[in-house]
This record gives sequence, structure tokens and C-alpha cells, in this order.
Amino acid sequence: KTNTAADEIMLNDEQIRLGNIQTDTIRNGMIGDKVILTATLNTDETKVNSINARIMGRIDRLYFKNMGDFVSKGAHLYDLYSEELNNAKQEYIAALEKQQTLDNSIIDFNRLVQSAKQKLLLWGMSEAQVNELAKTKKASPLTSFYSNESGFITELPVMEGQYVSEGSTVVKLANLSSLWAEAQVYTSQLAELNSNSIATVRLPDFDNKEIKGKIEFVNPEINPDTRINLIRVSIPNQGNQLKPGMPAYVLLKSPQRQSLTLPIDAVLRDSKGATVWIQTSQNTFKSVMVQTGLESDERIEIKSGVAIGDVVVIRGAYLLQSEFIFKKGANPMDGMKM
Repeated sequence: KTNTAADEIMLNDEQIRLGNIQTDTIRNGMIGDKVILTATLNTDETKVNSINARIMGRIDRLYFKNMGDFVSKGAHLYDLYSEELNNAKQEYIAALEKQQTLDNSIIDFNRLVQSAKQKLLLWGMSEAQVNELAKTKKASPLTSFYSNESGFITELPVMEGQYVSEGSTVVKLANLSSLWAEAQVYTSQLAELNSNSIATVRLPDFDNKEIKGKIEFVNPEINPDTRINLIRVSIPNQGNQLKPGMPAYVLLKSPQRQSLTLPIDAVLRDSKGATVWIQTSQNTFKSVMVQTGLESDERIEIKSGVAIGDVVVIRGAYLLQSEFIFKKGANPMDGMKM
């Protein structure tokens, strides 16, 4: 029996038969650049509108109170009691009355009326509301405010009876005509993504329906601890059927390319890296470190570490590994360097 080198292991025919150890010779093979990522559907933040209070006051009544409610453009949103706004309404009515009775005086009442009207418009009243005030000359203590956008409520930070200050958010509305499918991606996979990558979003809640999407954003900040990145795919949402929070899968594909590939079971991976067992001579095997690339359904790309013509163990690699540790008392990966 020949002595094996320190990094090799020799088995007899019976062990090879019992361990069902099978080998294959490496040759070039096609691998499709297919990566499947777990994702979540989220609101497209570019389509979120914030409706803010234009003036300080107390929210007397809210007409929409639930998250997720749909608000159409022009819908009555809330009524506000505002001392300042009420004073401005009275100023406007007074300016109009003076304009009518003292039109020949030396004071330019047109300017006063215009200035009082501008103030009301600036504080959020509509042209129609101001015209109605001019007609009736009756100022209601409450002022109605209407939505200038349509969308689903994603934030509602106020309650009835609450005071709001100028500029504070009353409601946030999201247009859900398109959504973001956001997925985490490993840095090693990121190198394979390019602007030509076609992203397909698969929706398990809709019988795995697939929607083609566009990669809008790849987060450039790589988390040093996890080496994980965020990618965002924008997809259309016809009829607003899809809702934020739904699970999804992002399938990324690029054109196929020629590469060295092995069955996934041939490659052993742990925290130190990836290895394969190659046959060096009759019944003798050696563990070598490899650099892996893309994975498809059953195969994995080998970027370096083995070459065309090498005879690789494609079945029984785990058994060889444990046999080596048992016989040599050490892991074949110890001390290996790529």
C-alpha cells in the first residue's frame, strides 16, 4: 500500500463502493446567472405626499381616521378651529365692506382686499371658499380643508381635539400605482448585477404571479458585519391589488455565460471558505480550496482552484471529509489559503 501525502486520503474499493463516491471530469458548462432573493413589497417613497397644516389651530373633526383608507383628490380631510385664521376672515370681510362703502376715499381698498385675500389663500383656504366668504360675508369659526392629492393613508399623526402647529403633518398619502420590492443581496452576488439585469418579481400571495421590474436602486453602503446590501425593484401595481408588506421573491437574470461548473453537492462550504475533493491517483483524493461564483438550480460556478480535466468527487464529498478528519485528526481546510 502506497503512503499518501499528508493532505491526501486513500480509500479501498470497498469504502468507495459503500460510500457511493462518484467522480466526474471537469469540463466547461453553461451556467445561467439566476439569483433568487427574498423580498418585501414596500411603498414607493417617491410617490408619498405629505399634507401639512398651513396655520396653527385645533383639529375639530377628522374625516378619515384609519391607516390604509383611500383619500381621493378634493376629499374633505379635516375641519380646523384657528383664532388667527378667523381674525383674517374678519379682516377680509371688513376690507370688502369698506371697499363698497368708501370707494371714493383716498385709501386704496382694492389693495387691502387683495392683501387680506392672499393671506387666506396662503393659509390653505381655496379660491372657492374665499369667494363664498365674500358672497355671504359670514365667517364660520371652523375652516374645512381638502386633500390636494389622492392616495392611501400611510401616516396619520393627529387626532380630533389636538392642536397642530404651522407646518406639522396632518396626513401622509401614498400613491400605490407602483411599489418597491426590496431585497437583501450579498456583496458577492452584487458584482453580478448590472444595469442590464432583468428583475422578475414573483408574488406567492397571487399564485406565484410574475411581474417584470426595473432595478431602481442598489444601496451603496455595504454593512461591514454582514456584507449585505439592499436592492430595490420598481413594479407596476395595476388596480392597487398589491399592498405594502406582502412577501415577494426577486429573480435576477443576466445572459448565460461559459464557466466551469460543478453540482452543488460537490462543494463543501464553511466559515473558512469552499473546498472540493479531487482524485489525484487511483483511490486517492485531495481537498482543494476553490472560489465559487453564481449558483443556478443545481450547479455552482467555480472561478478558481480547479481546472478543466481535473477529476472531482461529485458525490460522497462529505464522507471523504469526515474520513480524513477521523484518520488524520485534522480538518483538510486548516491552514489552506486561496
